[in-house]
Amino acid sequence: MEALLKAAFPTDAEARLVRQLRADGDMLYEFQTPWEGKIGGYFALSRMRAPEGWACLAPMAVRPEWQGGRLAEGSPDMQVGGPQDEQCQGPWRFGSRMLQHLQNFYEVFPASVPEGLPETIVVLGNPSFYGRHGFSLERAQKLTSPYPLEYTLILRRGDDTPEAELIYPHAFSAP
Repeated sequence: MEALLKAAFPTDAEARLVRQLRADGDMLYEFQTPWEGKIGGYFALSRMRAPEGWACLAPMAVRPEWQGGRLAEGSPDMQVGGPQDEQCQGPWRFGSRMLQHLQNFYEVFPASVPEGLPETIVVLGNPSFYGRHGFSLERAQKLTSPYPLEYTLILRRGDDTPEAELIYPHAFSAP
């Protein structure tokens, strides 16, 4: 996983972030997508300091040679951890597939949050990319954040617009 993070980003900052989140006990979940004996994709959910029960999606990484749907159509094992995906049409995109699986958790369990699943997931990123996978820019606009709200999106059930102050894990402010 560390090799993937170092390859996917220009510096080792994301690899250091993951190490610090683990050391601080703030890491909730780490998801890895295997491909051809390597980790093809990865994302982490870490515990927000506030609001309670919220998580932050970061970092998210895909092997550089497989970014942007560069895997060939019809390749074997085009599904996360399994055989050919019947719904796979066109180029296979690791990041999109990982976010689709995350989004499905919030759509499959609409009545209540399953044990261990964060009430809300916050991401700082490209609204057009994350917006395609259930994250909402509009629903995040009443939040107070140390980061720009024009890049802050949330994934949560319902259609409310929560008001809260986002306090990220200490690792996000570490040098």
